[in-house]
Amino acid sequence: MFQFTEDCRTGISSIDKEHEKLFGMIREGMELLEKDEDTAFTTVKSLIAALKKYAEEHFANEEAYMEEIHDCELERQKKEHEKFREYVNQDHFNGLEEENAKEKLKELLTYLSEWLFRHILGSDIMIGHNMNPKEEDVFAFTDKYRTGIELVDEEHKRLFEIIKETNDLIRAELLHDKYDAIVDILNELKEYTVTHFSDEEAYMEKIHYEGLPAQKTAHAAFVDKLKQINLENVDEHQQEYLNELVEYLLNWLSTHILKMDKRIPVK
Repeated sequence: MFQFTEDCRTGISSIDKEHEKLFGMIREGMELLEKDEDTAFTTVKSLIAALKKYAEEHFANEEAYMEEIHDCELERQKKEHEKFREYVNQDHFNGLEEENAKEKLKELLTYLSEWLFRHILGSDIMIGHNMNPKEEDVFAFTDKYRTGIELVDEEHKRLFEIIKETNDLIRAELLHDKYDAIVDILNELKEYTVTHFSDEEAYMEKIHYEGLPAQKTAHAAFVDKLKQINLENVDEHQQEYLNELVEYLLNWLSTHILKMDKRIPVK
């Protein structure tokens, strides 16, 4: 969890280097705590302060890059970065005593590591990979997405179909009272996604695939995003929200397949 793995690479050199440095700082903090030296507490506090400062620099650089390339995920990224700030800006050191300081600091560093890993696989991995509807039928499950694993490919194909059905409903101008139909198709997407991830992870476990932990993290991050879908609070801008949602779903699925699922061995 404290290692920057190949699965974390976005393919953008500057962003990957900053991610790698953040993981390195977290790992350094954990190693210092394991040494059990008298100065570990003070040193780790300073390290975490430096990590918070560097994270701010990284977020600024990442957002600037996304703005430069007109990445549609920029606003979603900004919201996730803000959630990170809210957590790390809490006073985690208040009331720490010698006997509980080490465990509390470990908890904090573990959280930072898990958040970073999950954020990269759930969001950063999509930077620069926006679908261009002018180039192809973006909802088509084409050969470039095939892993060669029959069950996985069939389930991926169905996910593309469900997202297309969602998009068709959203854009059906003559269909009145389509809210319930959209809710139903989104619920189907949530349920089918969970089923697919379970099947895919079972296959990876069966073949002892070393990339399974990263896959589980990516899957969990995506499921969390699906759980956050809430149409009740976006009445005024529902059409815009739904258009952005479909774009996100399609971008994540296509990027995840191309960058992670196609590495799964066929056995």
